[in-house]
Order: sequence, then C-alpha cells, then structure tokens
Amino acid sequence: MTSYTHGHHATVLSSHEWRTAENSAPHLLPHLTPDAEVLDVGCGPGTITAGIAARVARVTGIDAAAAVLERAAAHAREQGAANVAFAVGDVHALDFPDDSFDVVHAHQVLQHIADPVRALAEMRRVCRPGGIVAAREADFGGMVWYPDPPGMDAWRPVYEKVARGNGGEPHAGRRLVAWAHAAGFADVTATVSSWCYATPQEREWWSETWGGRMVHSNVAEAAVAGGHATRAELDAIYAGWKEWAADADGWFTVPHGEIVCRA
Repeated sequence: MTSYTHGHHATVLSSHEWRTAENSAPHLLPHLTPDAEVLDVGCGPGTITAGIAARVARVTGIDAAAAVLERAAAHAREQGAANVAFAVGDVHALDFPDDSFDVVHAHQVLQHIADPVRALAEMRRVCRPGGIVAAREADFGGMVWYPDPPGMDAWRPVYEKVARGNGGEPHAGRRLVAWAHAAGFADVTATVSSWCYATPQEREWWSETWGGRMVHSNVAEAAVAGGHATRAELDAIYAGWKEWAADADGWFTVPHGEIVCRA
C-alpha cells in the first residue's frame, strides 16, 4: 500500500479533525438508516465516523495508521458513540468476508492510494447486495482562490508532484466515476460539493493547515527529497499562504467529486 503522503503532523490532523459527517459526507447521509452496518475506510481521527455512528446501528472504522486510531477511539468515547469499533486495515485487501456491510464509505482516501480501482472493488466485495459504496474526493486541479500572491502560484504544482511521486492522484474528484465503472459498478450516481473558506478565522486556519503543511509535514520532506522544491521555495510558498490569509478579500474553494454506487 502507498504510504500516506501527508503524514499526521498537527497541520494535517487539524484539517482532518475539522471534518464532520455534515460538512464532508452530504452525499452519504440520505442513504444511512438506523439498522445499517457501516465500514468507514480511512477513518483517520474518526470525526466523520462518529457522525455516521449517530445515524446507524454500528460502524467499523479502519485506517492504515495505528496511532491515529487512538485519537479516533478517544473522540468516539467523547461523543458517547458506543457502537463504533476501530482497526488497522488496508483498503486494497480488506480483512472482512464478502457481504459484511450495508454501507462502505471512504472520504479523501482514493486520491492517496496506489490502486483506487482495486480499492473500490474491495469495497464492493464487502458490501451486501443492494448496499451502498460511497466515496468523496477533492480535486486539486479545480481549487480556486483569490487573491493570488506570488508564493501561492508554486503551491499546487509542488504538491501535485509530491502526490504523484507517492503513487497518488490529486485530481481524483473528476476520476471517481471512471474508477467506479472500472471496479464493476453499473449503478453510479455522481454529485459535487465544495468547502469554502472566506472569513478571517477560516483563512487563518486554512493557511496554517496547508501553508504550514508545506514547511512542517511529510509533504515538505517529500518535496525536498524529490527535488520538487528547496526549503527556501517552501518557505516562500508558506509566506504566500499567509499573505492570502491576511487579505480581507481572501477566498478559497475546494471542489469534491462524490459517488454513490449500488452494489
């Protein structure tokens, strides 16, 4: 399995822990029922998982990183979600029998892994006939921001080189339907939704989670090791993010492709 490009630095987990079922799984919520058993693939710190758990009978969250599952379990306890279990797992080879779940969900997972088609086929395998396989992925090529300080120009090309160098696909959102068809799904519903950051608080937080990631996280280390940027160039990218965040007119949107597939 491809290692997670971003790692689990505080700049990364800040973004992950902001996510909820409401702001990150709008395509999935109408398909959750009180008696459903759900597998949440790549659950990370479990904030989406806990939101799903409030709506269904039982949720199993899996992630490749054991350490982050400790945070997920703690969050579930804080939320009083007693119907959640967590385990280390690999979406390319799920450790569950066929037809184990009513719903199988993944959020921002397929863009990071070596074989998203195989992953979707595995998700389909463990989903009961007539059940739902759902995924949501950002599309970096569709991200738009204003204003555009010089340092920001280099951010996306550097990140895309790092992501692809690790076997990922940063333009995953637009590819979800194709990947689902290749995985054998015939009944695929595609939608799109977005995040938007425009208030002073949102801009400051978003600039730290992404600008900060370019100087502190695994992304920064991979950028330098891969020859995609020098430390000085990464510092300039961070400065561009901070300049964007300080502008009262600043605005950033993140588009997401979404699929709901009938197994």
